[in-house]
Amino acid sequence: MGATTCLSRMILGVCFAVTLSGYSVEQGAARASEPERKSKADTRIERRRERGMVVHDPSTIVKCKDEYWLFATGSRIASRRSKDLVEWQAGPRVFASPPAWTTKAVPGNRGYFWAPDVIHLKDRYLLYYSVSRWSTKTSAIGLATNPTLDPAEPDYRWTDHGIVIRSGDRDDFNAIDPAVAQDQPGNLWLVFGSFWSGIKLIQLDPATGIRITPDSPIHSLAYHESIEAPFIYHHKGCYYLFVNWGLCCRGVNSTYNIRIGRSADITGLYIDKNGVNMLAEGGSLFLETKGQFIGPGHAGIFSQGEKHWLSYHYYDGSRRGRATLAVRPLQWDPDGWPQLSDQSDSTNNKD
Repeated sequence: MGATTCLSRMILGVCFAVTLSGYSVEQGAARASEPERKSKADTRIERRRERGMVVHDPSTIVKCKDEYWLFATGSRIASRRSKDLVEWQAGPRVFASPPAWTTKAVPGNRGYFWAPDVIHLKDRYLLYYSVSRWSTKTSAIGLATNPTLDPAEPDYRWTDHGIVIRSGDRDDFNAIDPAVAQDQPGNLWLVFGSFWSGIKLIQLDPATGIRITPDSPIHSLAYHESIEAPFIYHHKGCYYLFVNWGLCCRGVNSTYNIRIGRSADITGLYIDKNGVNMLAEGGSLFLETKGQFIGPGHAGIFSQGEKHWLSYHYYDGSRRGRATLAVRPLQWDPDGWPQLSDQSDSTNNKD
């Protein structure tokens, strides 16, 4: 299914939304089944709520042999591993010590790196990570690679490749929160950004993982006064852009919520369900605070065959706002938009 089909679907979706004057049939059906859905979810929450793995800003999940892996914000970059997407345990830190360039590029950073993302490309894993400090856009995105994620393998070794892109006082963007994606022809891209002028996209060289040229175009994809944590996923001819609005890192007071739009081209324009360009502060609400699941953020999608899972973190209201990993089954509605399974409001559920 190509770009033309995606564009046609987008136009039909906008017309449908206008006809209904903002009322969503899907939302109405969800409200009608609320008691049944809540009962099922409460049972699962009670059964699994002690299983939540502490994670902030999880990467996309990738697989290495028979294990699932993700990476997260932390000193020298944290990792987590799982055999079944439900039970997770801590893996090794990526770096034994921070790469020397990081403290020079961002004075004051001491090796606490944010919001990594990973992709398996041919014979190696590419890991992108943020080097920054609070309330500044003096930031950089670095790249490290490894032929395997299994620390028991003899060739396990992270090699740092330095800066992919950086930002400073003269720039109108902030080079953090990277997410790596491939388009249908196989080109490699990096989406990133936080606050300031919003979400950006650059093309990468698939051979090196670095920016394709030092002065290659920087595409603007989305804007909101409090926007970050972008992620792009391709599904049946459309590219879906997930972003966060609101504020993270405040425990139970966090206001993070996940918004989405889609495009026929990876470089945009990204349009929400109501036909609003995400550059004009469009973005349909996808996931927000619900009960103990506060401030969901940093979406990623892992696919295996015809099955899809959404990963993200939330602040657990039952554990004083601790940042916790969630993995939930993901489905697609008849209009082609992603939606979470009604049968799972609990964390770390692979069923």
